[in-house]
Amino acid sequence: MNNVQSIPIEVIENKIFLIRGQKVMLDRDLAQLYGTETRTLKQAVKRNLKRFPPDFMFQLSKEEFTNWRSQIVMSKSDEKGLRHLPFAFTEQGVAMLSSVLNSERAVEVNILIIRAFVKLREILSTHKELAQKLKDLELKLETHDEQITLIIAAINQLLKPPPEQKKKWDFR
Repeated sequence: MNNVQSIPIEVIENKIFLIRGQKVMLDRDLAQLYGTETRTLKQAVKRNLKRFPPDFMFQLSKEEFTNWRSQIVMSKSDEKGLRHLPFAFTEQGVAMLSSVLNSERAVEVNILIIRAFVKLREILSTHKELAQKLKDLELKLETHDEQITLIIAAINQLLKPPPEQKKKWDFR
């Protein structure tokens, strides 16, 4: 992965997770994309903590990490290599990383990552619009069903033979 342009956007998209209701990337995945070690990335962040408020970056809790790890297949060697809970970076935190890491590769990778976040946001927006349209269609069908039921009931009422009237005079 020496050439940043050769990183498919799908690779980046697959490294974006939903944690605490936010789309984030983990330090280990970012370090891999930047071509550096996770500890180097964490050191750079710790030296510049003021640049990373809680809406830019947070550290996973043990429970969050366990949940994440159970969803992602990790080898035993991966588990042993994780001595500290990972940092999760939001889109804004990822953007801030390029200024902290201060390398040409970090800038280029960040551009790709930001594009991946934007693409995901567009996809989610499209899905929300489609979901709303489906909901509107369901509501229309429900009201149509009610109207059709009323029409059928009225037609059935009209098709019933009239009740026989008793004759007032019986000449027997």
